[in-house]
Amino acid sequence: VRGVNFEAVLRVEEDEANSKRNASKREVDDDLGLSMLIDSQNNQYILTKPRDSTIPRADHHFIKDIVTIGMLSLPCGWLCTTIGLPTMFGYIICGVLLGPSGLNSIKSIVQVETLGEFGVFFTLFLVGLEFSPERLRKVWKISLQGPCYMTVLMIAFGLLWGHLLQIRPTQSVFISTCLSLSSTPLVSRFLAGSIRGDKEGDIDYSSVLLGMLVMQDVQLGLFIAVMPTLIQAGVSTYSSIFKEILRILILIGQILFSLAAVFLICLVIKTYLIGPYYRKLHAESKGNKEILILGITAFIFLMLTITELLDVSMELGCFLAGALISSQGHMVTEEIMSCIEPIRDFLAIIFFASIGLHVFPTFVIYELTVLLFLTLSVVIMKFVLAVLVLSLILPKTSQYIKWIVSAGLAQVSEFSFVLGSRARRAGIISREVYLLILSVTTLSLLLAPALWRAAIMKCVPRPERRSST
Repeated sequence: VRGVNFEAVLRVEEDEANSKRNASKREVDDDLGLSMLIDSQNNQYILTKPRDSTIPRADHHFIKDIVTIGMLSLPCGWLCTTIGLPTMFGYIICGVLLGPSGLNSIKSIVQVETLGEFGVFFTLFLVGLEFSPERLRKVWKISLQGPCYMTVLMIAFGLLWGHLLQIRPTQSVFISTCLSLSSTPLVSRFLAGSIRGDKEGDIDYSSVLLGMLVMQDVQLGLFIAVMPTLIQAGVSTYSSIFKEILRILILIGQILFSLAAVFLICLVIKTYLIGPYYRKLHAESKGNKEILILGITAFIFLMLTITELLDVSMELGCFLAGALISSQGHMVTEEIMSCIEPIRDFLAIIFFASIGLHVFPTFVIYELTVLLFLTLSVVIMKFVLAVLVLSLILPKTSQYIKWIVSAGLAQVSEFSFVLGSRARRAGIISREVYLLILSVTTLSLLLAPALWRAAIMKCVPRPERRSST
């Protein structure tokens, strides 16, 4: 009567599935096993809490899923490396092959995605760890102004197109912000080994590009922090425009208060705690890196918990944890990065594989023409906007580097996968929009090497070009 849907499920005990066991054994274990629910579509759900918690139990489906992902991700990543693509494409392909659109062999999808979240946490920690004010000192004005202008212009174009296509403003803002970000790891690989010019009055393109990418990473952390407010702002609860504007202003005030509290706590930690804490860890970890890894992980989780309690996203806490530790100097950053990177790499494999679980190749094949058009439109728009912005903020003596920097910023960051998964879970975007974001991001990253080589061949002098390519 009230529109409630009921569905019958079948509950199967773990030990009842084994018909070879005798009756007495079955009676003893009947109340001890892990239960399974099977719905009308034959989906299986393992109940995570056993009836008797005194007996150790394990979810064998989850173990098999992680083992399978670990084994299949190696040849997939290896293949992508061989043909010159980032390894993350291989991990996504691994998830596609094992997911519902492929072999459908992953049973514990929720557990796999939960473990993949830790890959996001450690990735953002390392992004914060690479945030160094010293690297931005020479080009700080360009690094600050460029990404801000580009993001504002992208959002303005997004709202315009959203109005023409009758898309909700919150969804338009989200999509535009996702597409405004560029991939720091991919561009860092492009810049590896490049010669950095130090001519008087000249600005090196690698410094400008890295500076703008770092500021985009800061924008990423702030945008993740305000996503809960964006979600609440998108839910209209009042018919009056005045009340709606007042509600949005209150939400903005709340997020600004939370951010102010977070940064005040960070200032206290940086001034009084982080230095003694790291020195103590360093002294205790001599000959035993386990203490250092555990101490850094505990600090990441502490910052994660603080931002969560202040109603700001956990990911921002991870980023701030890295930024606080990076304030201790280059040697500290290098030591911690060498310890945390292997953990991040393994968990990132799980995260990108979990992204692949939601990718359907049939959607890409059916909509390939539309996806190619959208990808080319986004890449060209980002390139043109970057050229216009850099033409305004670069010194006249360094105008030639705007083409190279714009080529490096034209693709879409892999962090749009992170933002997209958050928005899909929160209901900001639909399933179709989520698949579009994944597809456009992937295709733009595939186009990035060709665009970068073209810019290098056209604008970089021959000695520098040889090492940059």
